[in-house]
Amino acid sequence: MAQRQTDLHLDLDKRRRVLEAWVEKKRQIAVLECEALEVMVEQIGFHEADVAGNGFHRDAIYRSMVAEFSAAARIPTGSVEFAFTDALVVSTALPEVRAAFAAGRVAAGHVREIVRESAIVAEAIRNKRVDAGVMALYEAAVLVFAEQETAARTKAHAAQVAAALVGETVTDRHQRAASERCVKVRSVGDGLALLTAVLPEWVAVAIADRLRQMTRQVIRNRAHARDDAESARDDGSVIVSDDTFATDPDTDTGADTGADAEDVAADTRTWDQVQADLLADLLLTADPSAIHGDGLDNIQGRIQVTIAGTTLAGADDRPADLDGYGPLHPDIARDLAGRNTGWSRLFLDPDGMVRETDTYTPTEGMRRFLRARDQHCRFPGCRMPVHRCDIDHTHDHARGGKTRLDNLAHLCRAHHTLKHPDIADTHRWTARQERDGTITWHSPLGRTYTDRPTHRVMFT
Repeated sequence: MAQRQTDLHLDLDKRRRVLEAWVEKKRQIAVLECEALEVMVEQIGFHEADVAGNGFHRDAIYRSMVAEFSAAARIPTGSVEFAFTDALVVSTALPEVRAAFAAGRVAAGHVREIVRESAIVAEAIRNKRVDAGVMALYEAAVLVFAEQETAARTKAHAAQVAAALVGETVTDRHQRAASERCVKVRSVGDGLALLTAVLPEWVAVAIADRLRQMTRQVIRNRAHARDDAESARDDGSVIVSDDTFATDPDTDTGADTGADAEDVAADTRTWDQVQADLLADLLLTADPSAIHGDGLDNIQGRIQVTIAGTTLAGADDRPADLDGYGPLHPDIARDLAGRNTGWSRLFLDPDGMVRETDTYTPTEGMRRFLRARDQHCRFPGCRMPVHRCDIDHTHDHARGGKTRLDNLAHLCRAHHTLKHPDIADTHRWTARQERDGTITWHSPLGRTYTDRPTHRVMFT
């Protein structure tokens, strides 16, 4: 028994050492993150010297700086912009947060939330609604909390402290927050994506309630069509649960017909799946309200899909490719093909690269070829889809560049302007394209970054 207790004690000691070592490594990571922030503070000094007396190109110089750091570290430009913001605010307005970060008492996530919520305090100081000393009060009240809590809890606490110090009411906070509404898409793998909508709370609750009502009606229609006595009470109400199956609302009328019975038998959707399908149907087929005007009627969602001819003909079931995102179920691609006339055949070389398209109009053919080849902006790491990009001459047309396939590529507006001829050479990016579509970028600091066209065939 004594030996067992000794072994247990030794095992606990090992586990404690592992935990303590992990915590120490996380602290060291925070210290290194702070050192990285200090480097960005130094870069901000270079940037301020660059833009002094050069206001006309101030935005281009800033984008060039962000692009340089983004490409070098292979992280999104948005993350780099947040990092520069954190570095500027911490170095100029939050000295105690900077010291805590340097000691590893708070992590980068804490700093990001403290900086973000300090914005309303800074705005109130600029507008002379509060004294400059209020920022120090904000910093002290938030930092003591952050050193004991997570970044997520720090965010909520910091928002409350900031609002209280500047005298902001709940109504004011809601009005300010409403300006942050947005919709984003993030891939979660296996052909699925997360659609996130940041909306006023009442709108979100109303949307969720309407989806629940419509889903419940779909379930009821399905129950009547099946004439399922177990799912219907004497008063006509329906028992609904998370594992309830429902029919397609576009085909289910509630009538007891043979076709309905077949549809019901084939439908295996759960409550959550019905809600998801209804949301998609409403967003894709509903007409815009009168307040937004008739011009929205002509707006359509655009995607680009690549599918092998044999798969399109039904000879095999290889996944199609939703350009810029990933694999697409072949049945969905075939269904899209039957509903759309904008398809082009792509001829591939043995390496799986697009070689040509079978269109008859040369200029449109070049555009189709480039859309199929590029899929997104050709600056390293950028994922802006081609329909939101410009077709750019790699070797500037004004300087003798030819309008041909190996001198054209899609660039988003932000990266297109990085190589614009009127930008000074000290901040201007240049690019060179090879015959296979590979583009080599040269940064203002002399570094090179290579962007290659995406292969259409994946070798295993």
